[in-house]
Amino acid sequence: MITLEGLSATKGRFALHEVSFTLEPGAYGVVIGPAGAGKTTLLEVVGGLLTPRSGALRLDGREMRGVPPEDRGIGLVYQHAFLFPHLSVQENVAYGAADPATREEAIARMGVTPLLARDVRSLSGGERQLVALARALARRPRILLLDEPFSALDPRRRVLIRREVRALHRAWGLTTLQVTHDFAEAGMLGDQAILLDGGRVLQAGTPAEVFRRPASPYVAEFLGAENVLAGTARDLGEAAPDWRDGDPREFAQGHRAFAFESEGLTLYAVGDFVPGAGHAVIRAEEITLARGQTHDSARNRFSGRIVELATLGALTRVTVDVRGTPIIAALTTRSAQELSLEPGLAVVVTFKAMAVHLC
Repeated sequence: MITLEGLSATKGRFALHEVSFTLEPGAYGVVIGPAGAGKTTLLEVVGGLLTPRSGALRLDGREMRGVPPEDRGIGLVYQHAFLFPHLSVQENVAYGAADPATREEAIARMGVTPLLARDVRSLSGGERQLVALARALARRPRILLLDEPFSALDPRRRVLIRREVRALHRAWGLTTLQVTHDFAEAGMLGDQAILLDGGRVLQAGTPAEVFRRPASPYVAEFLGAENVLAGTARDLGEAAPDWRDGDPREFAQGHRAFAFESEGLTLYAVGDFVPGAGHAVIRAEEITLARGQTHDSARNRFSGRIVELATLGALTRVTVDVRGTPIIAALTTRSAQELSLEPGLAVVVTFKAMAVHLC
C-alpha cells in the first residue's frame, strides 16, 4: 500500500503541494499529467530519493520518514534507465537480485537473454529500458515505481512488455505506481489514475471515473475530451420528462435531470451537478451521426453540417457545425465510408443524456 497525506516536497524551484492519495495493496496506479507536472518528483519522494517538507508517506502502513531508499522494498525504473555503465547487462540485472530463480524469470519475461553479454553503452534506448525493467523486477520488490518505462520501445514490443509487467504485477502481488503520458496505457493498466498538474492532484479515481467524469473542464480537455461546452445548467425538477411518479428523494440518489444551455444549444443531461454556470463534456465516441432523422433512446438530437473529416487508420473524426458550435464525433472509418460522409453534407448528431457530463 502507498499512502500520501498532505505531502509537500521541493526539488529545485519546483514543489509538490499537499499531495494525498492511497493506492491499495496489489493495485496498479498510473500518474498522468503534462510535462513539468511533478510526476517524476512524486516517484522520487515515494522511493526515498527526495525528502518531503511536510505531510505523511506510508508504505504498507509504515511511516517512511528517515527510512533510506534501500530499506523501502522498492524497485524503481527511470525513463532513461540509468544502468551501471561499468557493468555488463547480466551484471546489471544480477545487482540486488532476490535470488537466481527470480533473476532468470525477470530476464526471460523482459526478453533480455540475447543482451546479457553486451556492454550497456552499446544498447539502444529501448534495450536499456528492458534491462532496467529486468533489474528492478529481479529484486522482487514489494512496490514497483515506473517512470515512462515503455516510452522507448517500438509499438509491438511495448504491447508485449506491458503485458508481461502486468502479469508479474498480478502474480507477485506487487503494488505498482507508473508515470505515463499515454492515456490508452493508463486505461489498460491502471486500477487507479492520479491526475497531477503543477505539483497538485487535480483528480484521482479509477481510469473510467477520471476519463468519463472529469472534475473540471481543464481536466476534460487535458484528457482529450473533444467537446467541452461552457454554459448554464438548470434543474428541470418536476418538469423533467424522465422522472417516474413518486418522491424523487427516494429513488434519485442525487441524480437529477438538467437542461444545459450553451451557445444557442439546449442539451439534456442527468447527474448530480449543482445548478448554475459550468461546463458540459461529451466525448466524441459517445456521439452518433446519421444522414436522416432516427428513432432511438437518445435525448439529444441536432441537425448540422459536416465541416471536416480527419481519418487516421480505422478511426475517423468528424466535425459538424451545429448552429455555429463545432461538435466532434468519432466513428470507425468503415462507418464513415458506408455513410458516404463528406464536407458540406447535412447530418443528424445524437447522443444520450447519460453521455453529457456536467462539471
